[in-house]
Amino acid sequence: MLYQLTWKMLPGLRGLACSDFAAVPTAAPDNERGVALEFASDAERDAFLRHLEEVFAAQRFSNNAAAFEAVKVYVLEWAGKRQ
Repeated sequence: MLYQLTWKMLPGLRGLACSDFAAVPTAAPDNERGVALEFASDAERDAFLRHLEEVFAAQRFSNNAAAFEAVKVYVLEWAGKRQ
């Protein structure tokens, strides 16, 4: 099933942090507000969301664009490796 991944960018003392990753089923991906990705099961989707929280928990970014691009690139590279 195809999911739209989204996340929040929250300000912190050392810069912006990405968290609250979510995946919503979609038929029309919107790559300007997130990233679309297919998952074989709910378990795979949930595991990947937990993985994203772990990967980005300690990372900080100077602006929204840098944070968005970092997550987007990470997700697309991850998707490319599993194909």
